[in-house]
Amino acid sequence: MSTTSLPASDSAARLREALIAAAFTADGLLELLGAPAYAALARSETVPALRATRGDSPLDTLVRLFLLQRPVPVAAAAAALPLEECAADGWVVRDGDLVGATVDVRPYGGPEGQDWFIVSDLGCAVGGAGGIGSHEEGVVLGVGGASTTLAGITVRGPVTSALDLGTGSGIQALHAAQHATRVTATDVNPRALEFTRLTLALSGAAPADLREGSLFDPVGTETYDLIVSNPPFVISPGARLTYRDGGMGGDDLCRTLVQQAGEHLGEGGYAQFLANWQHVEGEEWQDRVRSWVPAGCDAWIVQREVQDVTQYAELWLRDSGDHRTDPALYAERYEAWLDEFEARSTRAVGFGWITLRKSAAAVGNPSIVAEEWPHAVEQPLGPAVEAHFARQDYLREHDDAALLSAHFTLAEEVVQEQVGLPGAEDPEHVVLRQHRGMRRATKVDAVGAGFAGVCDGSLPAGRILDAIAQLMAEDPVLLRDRTPQAIRLLVEEGFLEPVR
Repeated sequence: MSTTSLPASDSAARLREALIAAAFTADGLLELLGAPAYAALARSETVPALRATRGDSPLDTLVRLFLLQRPVPVAAAAAALPLEECAADGWVVRDGDLVGATVDVRPYGGPEGQDWFIVSDLGCAVGGAGGIGSHEEGVVLGVGGASTTLAGITVRGPVTSALDLGTGSGIQALHAAQHATRVTATDVNPRALEFTRLTLALSGAAPADLREGSLFDPVGTETYDLIVSNPPFVISPGARLTYRDGGMGGDDLCRTLVQQAGEHLGEGGYAQFLANWQHVEGEEWQDRVRSWVPAGCDAWIVQREVQDVTQYAELWLRDSGDHRTDPALYAERYEAWLDEFEARSTRAVGFGWITLRKSAAAVGNPSIVAEEWPHAVEQPLGPAVEAHFARQDYLREHDDAALLSAHFTLAEEVVQEQVGLPGAEDPEHVVLRQHRGMRRATKVDAVGAGFAGVCDGSLPAGRILDAIAQLMAEDPVLLRDRTPQAIRLLVEEGFLEPVR
């Protein structure tokens, strides 16, 4: 699996033109295959897609060649792409009257409708490594749910410099190239750097500064405005598979990555990671991950999923295709995972997102929010991430008296729900629910519901509370005293927006 066996990028522009001309794009693929066959590919099921590509159009040929890795006739390949150039550069190989692909090429739609292409190892665009039963240590995967999740939550403001740490097939570097003047991409696997080069070239993006090495070693003391990483976060016994296994004990790789990120961020810069963390007996997971946050950084930690150790081991044994091996070998590897967790007193593993923001205001008074949110969110979430930190800044700068003097508006698409028995005169409780961003829901009392309902920015919070006190025959002084904490929570969770 040497890098010399990978294609050259000289013909990438011509190949890109051919792919787009044939509608070998995310939209074209969905239209050709239909939603059921398209979804089946993610489950490693190729039969529906093969049935849908029985025709002889250039698009049928390209789907079979690059996505399904089926050999196609020379004449069909020549009609669909610049065959001689692609063969000379190593994108395809000829074998008699047939042509086969040397790499996976998957169409991928950019956030603004761009036609992009992710290049990876054969078999890895469909179902991941488990789809091909790969046990190759240096295998480079294509697009997966984790990589698209990270791309969606990343803050996308214009920046001078961005770092994609552990670039893999280059999807994060590709996104960063759209809003960063300079992109650096690193990986411990030199093959991954070559695949990133191909992904950027075939997608028509500017090249990145590619560097080989582990963690922050390749960048020395350099700092960045944005750092993103979908690292090999899997907590496993050993480091058998480079693309997923961290190679450190337990969750040490994720901890080290987060702890070291602070010194590589410029003021106001963001570092965003996907990560796994252990749930250890006698320790709260929130305390564990909070301890990773470096000095001078605010943090937002969101746990999206928790699996017990048996579920976790089975997930990653299937991912690598071990469930298809000899039953005795499978059992041996399963035991090794359980032994690892038992030795570390680990009862479960959490998966989620960690976002750091470098801030002078965080020195000595950081905002570190660690929460569990397994519910659906609105992607892309990057704007909501940026808004979260802006709200933290606001709340850090405003004490209770300042909140009562401030003006607020109800956030967009927040609705009120009344919950109670049918026919009851009064609801048991009132719920405010968001339909944007994190899509949170929170219970409020009558005062909170009334306050939120009239927040249109025209009156300060204290004046609104005085009016509510009069309507409810309450002491306005007591109401002003007890309500700021509720206002603070509604602001923190994004239900109320300060008028600045």
